[in-house]
Amino acid sequence: MAVVTEFPFAVSDEPDVGIVLSDGCRLSARVWRAVGAGPVPAVLEYIPYRKRDGTLPRDEMMHPYVAGHGYACVRVDMRGNGDSDGLMDDEYTAQELADACEVIAWLAAQPWCSGAVGMMGKSWGGFNCLQTAFLQPPALKAVIAVCATTDRFADDIHFKGGCLLGENFGWGAVMLSYSSRPPDPMLRDDWREVWRARLEAEPWLAPRWAALQERGAYWAHGSVCEDYARMTVPVQVWGGWADGYMNTVAALVQNVGAKGIVGPWVHQYPHTAVPGPQVGFLDEALRWWDRWLKGIENGAEDDPAYRVFMMHSAPPDAAAPVRAGHWVAEAAWPSARVTLRVLQLGFAASAPGVSHPRTPVGYLGTENAGRFVMRVSTPQHLGIAAGEFFPMGLNAEMAGDQSGDDALSVCFDGAVLDRPLDLLGAARVSLTLSSDRPLGFVVARLCDVAPDGRSVRLAHGMLNLCHRGGAAKPEPMVPGQPVDLVFDLDQMACRVAAGHRIRLALSNSYWPFVWPSPEAGVLTVTAGSLGLPVHQGSQAEWVPPAARHAQPWKHRVVRAGRSARRVETDLLSGLVALVVEEDGGDVENLDHGLTTGETLTERWEIHPDDPLRAKATHVWDQRLSRGAWAVRTRAWAEMTQTATHLVMSARLTAWEGDREVFDRRWDDRVERRFV
Repeated sequence: MAVVTEFPFAVSDEPDVGIVLSDGCRLSARVWRAVGAGPVPAVLEYIPYRKRDGTLPRDEMMHPYVAGHGYACVRVDMRGNGDSDGLMDDEYTAQELADACEVIAWLAAQPWCSGAVGMMGKSWGGFNCLQTAFLQPPALKAVIAVCATTDRFADDIHFKGGCLLGENFGWGAVMLSYSSRPPDPMLRDDWREVWRARLEAEPWLAPRWAALQERGAYWAHGSVCEDYARMTVPVQVWGGWADGYMNTVAALVQNVGAKGIVGPWVHQYPHTAVPGPQVGFLDEALRWWDRWLKGIENGAEDDPAYRVFMMHSAPPDAAAPVRAGHWVAEAAWPSARVTLRVLQLGFAASAPGVSHPRTPVGYLGTENAGRFVMRVSTPQHLGIAAGEFFPMGLNAEMAGDQSGDDALSVCFDGAVLDRPLDLLGAARVSLTLSSDRPLGFVVARLCDVAPDGRSVRLAHGMLNLCHRGGAAKPEPMVPGQPVDLVFDLDQMACRVAAGHRIRLALSNSYWPFVWPSPEAGVLTVTAGSLGLPVHQGSQAEWVPPAARHAQPWKHRVVRAGRSARRVETDLLSGLVALVVEEDGGDVENLDHGLTTGETLTERWEIHPDDPLRAKATHVWDQRLSRGAWAVRTRAWAEMTQTATHLVMSARLTAWEGDREVFDRRWDDRVERRFV
């Protein structure tokens, strides 16, 4: 990555510009503006993650870069967060989006703004820039969304295929910690009163989300897939194959004519993300803004519809710093260069009814294998190698070697490839199965298996069996009654090497990615097929610009951090646990003197034979200080389950100096209607 220090325009930096909304709520904005450029377009990033410390390191690499090319970049703390007024009740609320529309109108009316506004963001910011575009505020002329979703129920951290994700609990703990910190006293004399109000109003959101086990009005709100016709502003959308939001790009390219780019990356901006190669995201963004905010005829609208990094076979590595591959450019999506190749599920054994639940005895073939009997009853700790929903870096957060989980799954292997196989799109799984329990799910993993047996996950997908007839009206299974299921795996782009095999692995457990069913059931599979999106093949078709950014922030490491990630097995109790320890250390900002630090511990434990012993415990510590002033918070959260309820507890404690100033506990029970 190249650091750029000289730009066409000098850049001013205002750390606390007040945007007062119609109800009197003051939002705090940091504004970088091109000096001497006259009225310029404004680019808004609008998120809850604290511009003063939380996202400051990335902000200072991005926003001055864009501003220096003739823009005003505006980073706003949402209501109830950072240095802004108000309280936050939930994610993506009507209030949040109404505030965004007001901010856009305010920006367009400023004397230094040309009247044209763009909106960009990653994750939460990517979500709400799409959601704001859906509302069509007049001054919003284009958006850039990174690592976002079009469907809050089907493709977010709460549910996937109707399965309750472990990250639903994890994200609830994150927000309990993130949103309970005070403003910076350097910017607000009333910081203590604001902090106290936040602490008193802080919601514990994980139980609220978990209770909404069907796709209703709550999830439809903010899901732009409800009416793609409303997405009338130009959209550029980015994603990463190692992220949890890889499906959004193809959906927006196909349904709203967006321009989409997907690289090998985790949940980060593409100019800094791993695995490499990184690309010049900021230069691509400037090309987009120049076209739609300045009206410069640069041909951005004629760029390929869908540019993807096709990853080549490589050994499994949960912390891969770089991936081999090449860029593919599709003029349209779906692509005429992709065809669906259907492989039938069958068995090599000659005797009918042969089943062996924990070895890969099945095969994938072109001939219909007819009926068979295969019982899927996988141990509860299967899934330890699944990785995070949205990995953030190189701390072994990506999917690792799948061979251990494969050995516990029901597997169907294809023939050894005599030539490379290019896949681009979503694989489709069709199954005929029955369940011996009313509640349950099935997970399908598509893997690239090397000759030495090591297994790389190319994509996965899952289906809550209660959602077999649709997400809006789930209903429990009738034990013993066969049903026909069809579901898609996630989007992918990969070249599987000659000499490797394709493997489909089935399980009815996936800990801790998916929260377990109340009972360790048995699925009986009697027929099925796998549809592979086979690409005709390609060479390098796009050379992205090199990654560049502005100068990094000025800081001093006060205390170095450390990270650990391990799997523990208790030989007495039989419990298996995934343990994550992330100590970010403490760092001082040399521009304004604020020292910040955070520490996280996660423990996900389960017994291989007993889903009711599932337990997740997270602890987040946040630290803020400057001179004699110091505050800290601790958010503790725990989730367990009974046969009938999900049990979620949390505790939030805050200190000013050594004095405890707040302590509250929540204890919630959520009825297990469909999970």
